[in-house]
Amino acid sequence: MGSGVRSTERGPLLLVLGLAVIWIVFQALDDNFLSPRNLSTISVDIVGTGLVAVGIVFVLLIGEIDLSVGSVSGLAGAAFAVLNVNHGVPEWLALIVGVVCGTAVGAFHGAFFAWLGVPAFVVTLAGLLIWNGLTLYLLGASGTISIDEEGLVADLTGTYFAADGVAYAVAALGTAGYLLAARRMANRLRAAGMPFRPARDIWVRAGVLAVVSFAAAYTLNRFQGLPLALLIFLVVLVVADYALRRTRPGRRVYALGGGVEAARRAGIGVERVRIAMFTVSGTLAAVGGLFVASGLTSASPTTARAAGSGMLLINAIAAAVIGGTSLFGGRGTPWSALLGVLVIQSIASGMALLGVEDAIQFMITGGVLLVAVAADALSRRASAGRGRT
Repeated sequence: MGSGVRSTERGPLLLVLGLAVIWIVFQALDDNFLSPRNLSTISVDIVGTGLVAVGIVFVLLIGEIDLSVGSVSGLAGAAFAVLNVNHGVPEWLALIVGVVCGTAVGAFHGAFFAWLGVPAFVVTLAGLLIWNGLTLYLLGASGTISIDEEGLVADLTGTYFAADGVAYAVAALGTAGYLLAARRMANRLRAAGMPFRPARDIWVRAGVLAVVSFAAAYTLNRFQGLPLALLIFLVVLVVADYALRRTRPGRRVYALGGGVEAARRAGIGVERVRIAMFTVSGTLAAVGGLFVASGLTSASPTTARAAGSGMLLINAIAAAVIGGTSLFGGRGTPWSALLGVLVIQSIASGMALLGVEDAIQFMITGGVLLVAVAADALSRRASAGRGRT
């Protein structure tokens, strides 16, 4: 029977404490930082990058990297805009095509890497250039395509559930879901004679989750209500977490991240898992790109160049790593993306309120990323040392 804070939980706990410090500091510098309006804005702004970061988590878990996600995001947004605005394709169909483009690109990268043995770094670096170039070609040298501000895609970031009960219902459902899942897992481990989390710890964690969830619901209700974008993001996180930690294919992902040869000897289809992870990454990059296009209500060569040049890519990778996903594979969860992107977006929002230039924001984000990577490396070194002794 285990209790207290496990070693794998110390990183996320420290990150939550760090996020609290960031919020306290920015609130002390500007009273508007923790206002319902600003927190609601942050909750929407994290979604596009957060979805891309979740896809990055899947690839990092197998010890690889996907450098193409920024370009894939731009390609999905451009494909949607060109089909819907220029060719009159219905929004729902253009949206599906945009997502399928990301899925196909991810599968292509995965197949190239898994079957031909070309390093993923090289494959996705080439993809970054290819898909960014294709995006610019689709949009034209000087063409900016504005999407319908009242259409389906624009509604992704512009829709709010104004009724207070919706946000509170989501908070209650999330807390109850965690409590039931944790109790069920503890009962299964106890029946198998394995270490399990005591009921006291489960109830304490459920209580903390309830406080945070209902406080968030209360804050969002004081502005416009629960954003649809945030709800979709949370659903994706829950589904992704369940798929990775509660299913057999998900456990194979962690096994592959722990060692390729050991995974092969255990009968795991390494090539299939690799292709699947890059396919997931491409799909979520496309979905994230559509949320970015929704927030901008346009697609243009300027935004495509920005995505391809790396800011979305850098922020997505930084969010995954800062949130606790290891660059070496085998450790991390989709919730890492949420914690990491909250840190990055909180810094960006605070800097914007204070009127600080982007250069300072980049340096601070880079410093946080460096600390996170160093902590990961030191943690792995310490674990290896304990293993040798």
